[in-house]
Amino acid sequence: MNKSTTSTAAHARAHGAGGATRFFRRLLPDYCDAGMLLGALFVFASLTPSLIPRAALAQAALSGACFAIGYGLGVLLRWLWQYLEIPVPRVARHPRRWQLVLLLCAVIVVLGLWWGQDWDGVLRKLMGIPPSSAVRVLVVGLGTLVAGTLFIVLGRGVWLLVRAGGRMAQRVLPRRVAKVLGVITTGVLLVLLLNGVIIRSILSGLEASFAARDSLIAPEITPPSEADRSGSPASLIRWNELGRMGRRYISTGPTAEEISALTGKPALRPLRAYVGLPAADTPAERAHLALEELKRIGGFERSVLVLITPTGTGWVDPGGIDSIEYLTHGDVASVAAQYSYLSSPLTMFVDPYTGRETARALFRDIYGYWHTLPRDKRPKLYLHGLSLGAQNSEWSFEFFELMGDPIDGALWVGPPWTARHWRAATEARNPGTPAWRPQFGDSSFVRFMNQRGSGALPGAAWGPMHIVYLQYASDAVTFFNEAWFFREPDWLQPPRGPDVSPEMRWYPVVTMVQTAVDMPLSMNTPLGFGHAYAPADYLAAWIEVTGRDDWTPQQIARLKQHLEERRRAAIESQVPGG
Repeated sequence: MNKSTTSTAAHARAHGAGGATRFFRRLLPDYCDAGMLLGALFVFASLTPSLIPRAALAQAALSGACFAIGYGLGVLLRWLWQYLEIPVPRVARHPRRWQLVLLLCAVIVVLGLWWGQDWDGVLRKLMGIPPSSAVRVLVVGLGTLVAGTLFIVLGRGVWLLVRAGGRMAQRVLPRRVAKVLGVITTGVLLVLLLNGVIIRSILSGLEASFAARDSLIAPEITPPSEADRSGSPASLIRWNELGRMGRRYISTGPTAEEISALTGKPALRPLRAYVGLPAADTPAERAHLALEELKRIGGFERSVLVLITPTGTGWVDPGGIDSIEYLTHGDVASVAAQYSYLSSPLTMFVDPYTGRETARALFRDIYGYWHTLPRDKRPKLYLHGLSLGAQNSEWSFEFFELMGDPIDGALWVGPPWTARHWRAATEARNPGTPAWRPQFGDSSFVRFMNQRGSGALPGAAWGPMHIVYLQYASDAVTFFNEAWFFREPDWLQPPRGPDVSPEMRWYPVVTMVQTAVDMPLSMNTPLGFGHAYAPADYLAAWIEVTGRDDWTPQQIARLKQHLEERRRAAIESQVPGG
């Protein structure tokens, strides 16, 4: 190889290395004092307690995101300051200012990490969770650095795309118009790309995977042989058409012997009907099949009928249905229809309407038939749903449709913040009552309950329809709201819920991000906190809804203990669906 060739190759390598360096230097953000300070303050705020204790990696991701948001806001403020041509303060021109800023940021973050361990410990103690080790501080610190850098790099990449779009538009348009159009065009393209191509492809794959998983039959679960069970040889729904959650629901209920052994009184075997997604093609067809199955097994001949709207995967919380089956000595029938293979958060994102349509179709068919029965011979009809199931159950009817012949009531548990009737009743609560357990009117129509019981007015009498919302103050699924971005939550006002840390404070932007992260975490808390509802609280709520008074306090205490043991055994044997 001659000298000229060697020189050319070296120049190419140097030019390539320089090009790569320039690219990464452009990708990484310019240093910004305001961004660093705001980012550090946001990290500090993210380490303060919210509703749920967080594992180290979850806290690191949250703090990294908050740092990136704070840094971005700081850069925006700097740009706005310069755009308005406001004079720069003398201190901002000091040659060593960046060193002082970095030192101040380090102090802020270290203090947040140190105190954050204590704040996390207060929440863990409140919920009966063992304290985390000191290693958590190191993991959170390093994880925040990595996550924050990644988020900033991603944000910088999006900004470079915006600038590229603006430069292309400047070839044919005025400069300012081109910049605005560049921002709009790039934003639209990113949304279409993410939502229409990447996310939809991922979710389609997930749905196919969940559908395949739903069809799997656990070897320990065998088809029922009794004629009054869905999935039996006499059933209108085949065993493999119940779905994974439906098969568990049908096969895990208490028997008449188990109920009688606890109560010491004669009992019936509770009746359960379930229609899985594979059983029919449309919500209307599945609803009609559910009605016919319920009629076949004699569900309308029981004293109580519960119409259940399950969660996204089709899961029915055992604590919610077991409790009323014991409470009624087995003289109860229940029916549910699956509407999705995905978990509740994914279902809300992908298809928020099919659940409403299914709940509406099921209610229309069941209520339509129940309405034709003689009032003195038909069962008491109650609606029930947990989480997304509660929201969809709310959508199953309009109140004016029931004015001539109301149902007997509803128990809606942990409804999402988007649930329409829950939100309306909460916002219209009586003055002076807390948002986490409000009073509505004279408590004759709607009541709110938590671990401490009902918040109804003392001595209040029920009207013709009994609606109870069971909710925990630490349930972020219920109490999240986008408004916390710029407004303090009502539920932080005193008095606070018994399961909310006294150390929790509201911080603009950060509190909303914290509670958003708390939502998925709230499903893994101990029973009685977050989004994990305890059977004992279900039982108390069902007593409130049904008005049962044939149990002594001692018997109720024994039943609560039995239901708790039964639920814990179920948790050990399976993973609840959301």
